[in-house]
Amino acid sequence: MSFVAYRNAAQDRSDETIAELASDFFAMIRSRRSTRDFSERPVPRAVIESCIAAAGRAPCGANQQAWHFVAVADPETKREIRLAAEAEEREFYERRATQQWLDTLAPLGTNSEKPFLEKAPWLIAIFSRTHGFDEEGNVIKHYYPTESIGIATGFLIAALHQCGLATLTHTPSPMKFLSEILGRPGNERCFLLLVVGHASEDAEVPDIKKKPLSEIATFR
Repeated sequence: MSFVAYRNAAQDRSDETIAELASDFFAMIRSRRSTRDFSERPVPRAVIESCIAAAGRAPCGANQQAWHFVAVADPETKREIRLAAEAEEREFYERRATQQWLDTLAPLGTNSEKPFLEKAPWLIAIFSRTHGFDEEGNVIKHYYPTESIGIATGFLIAALHQCGLATLTHTPSPMKFLSEILGRPGNERCFLLLVVGHASEDAEVPDIKKKPLSEIATFR
């Protein structure tokens, strides 16, 4: 493997500038909230392409890039996904979930109805590849695929929020129906379904709080 010199275009910035940029990013990202209320206002494909390309720059195990993003705007496909997701969600709420789990979800007001899966202009199904194949068809193990796809998803959500778009991480369980509807191969497993678009004018979100820095970080 060959190597090239590392060069970050911003690496020569002063400490003061770095601190200001860090503060600006925090101010931007702290306004991010998940919403289930989307408008039908379209989002240009070019925006989604750039944000997915940013996600593809995430660090990953052995640089195997064990991910695939399926961006769906087709109304019929979104309708099919909604119907399949709601069927799984009804099973979850009526049979699979424990009462403790349901009690935890209750304050958020969630249920088995998922109209946002049709109304939002884009759904991005994020798949993790458990393994790949060489030119001769031999299996190539992928290392840390779950960790890698989690980092890439974080990049994607941050990029979309930077554009002013709303997102919702949706994880119907099981999600095998997404592989079937979207025609993905057997070596891929859906990690989550990201709902993307503009929030509706009357969108509301639960009044929840995030833990302060003192509770989530330790400095030594």
